[in-house]
Amino acid sequence: MLRHLHYSLSALLLLSAAAPALADVNIYSARHYDRDDELYAAFTEATGIEVNRIEGDSDELIARMQAEGANSPADVFLTVDAGRIWRADEAGLLAAVDSDVLNARIPDYLRHPDGHWFAVSQRARVIFYAKDRVDTPPRSYEELADPAYAGQICIRSSSNVYNQSLLASIIEADGPEAAQDWAEGVRANMAREPQGGDTDQLRGIVSGECDIAVANTYYFVRGLAEDVDGLSGGIDNIGWVFPNQGGRGTHTNIAAAAILKTAPNPEDAVAFLEFLTTDFAQQHFANQNYEYPAVPGVALGQDVAKLGLFVPDTATGVAAYGENAAQAQQIFNTVGWP
Repeated sequence: MLRHLHYSLSALLLLSAAAPALADVNIYSARHYDRDDELYAAFTEATGIEVNRIEGDSDELIARMQAEGANSPADVFLTVDAGRIWRADEAGLLAAVDSDVLNARIPDYLRHPDGHWFAVSQRARVIFYAKDRVDTPPRSYEELADPAYAGQICIRSSSNVYNQSLLASIIEADGPEAAQDWAEGVRANMAREPQGGDTDQLRGIVSGECDIAVANTYYFVRGLAEDVDGLSGGIDNIGWVFPNQGGRGTHTNIAAAAILKTAPNPEDAVAFLEFLTTDFAQQHFANQNYEYPAVPGVALGQDVAKLGLFVPDTATGVAAYGENAAQAQQIFNTVGWP
């Protein structure tokens, strides 16, 4: 088990930028955000540890690490969605990390119970609706299957890992039979066949193709903060609901970080993960990519704050998303969800 480094978060940030490089940390990342370069530069400035990054699709990177085996140069694997980090863990690639910093900063439900991975940001999957066409929007995920919303819903395909994780959470919370009934009901309520990404579901509200859409929060916030074609011009007419606020709470997915069992620079890798939990790094995720921090108490970015705070589903640990992924896909196939 990898042990934590013996310095505090404040000590990490106060390290001299002029200190000689201790080593490199090699990151295989499925986060395709240029703004993360600023984060890596700040880590190097604070620690003297250089960051080398290879980007790719999550499954491609997992296959690459498996092929490289003990000779893999990867220290850290960064990905989006709990289902994807679970796949890497199931492949036996991830090390158990015992870090007092990580355990204190990241809540239990946002990390692997044995320290194989840790969330670094949260993405709430919520319900959006047309204010001028929907008087009573669904208040829970379960209500999306209500026949009252027939022909109104835009949602992504069953092959999308965000939807797989959402259904996996419903399996965990309500059981497989109820989850299949839900999937069948939502399938019947679709306004169109699933197409495109989360932004396209929101565009469907603007265009009038659908009245209700399911998407991750940061796609909507990007439409508020930037000029997103087909979305920003009509975004004022889109309302949102954080589902299940009177029950288990809103489903949150994650961006996650893990250290490889074969990491050539394990101590520097732990330092990098601990750095990602600092207020500085957490505010970067909140401000630069419109995500919610994984560390409680960190201020929201000014654009994310427009959506407000919500009660997350803390009872359904994100580890269950991967564990139930195969069953979720089977249910999607059974009900004919494209």
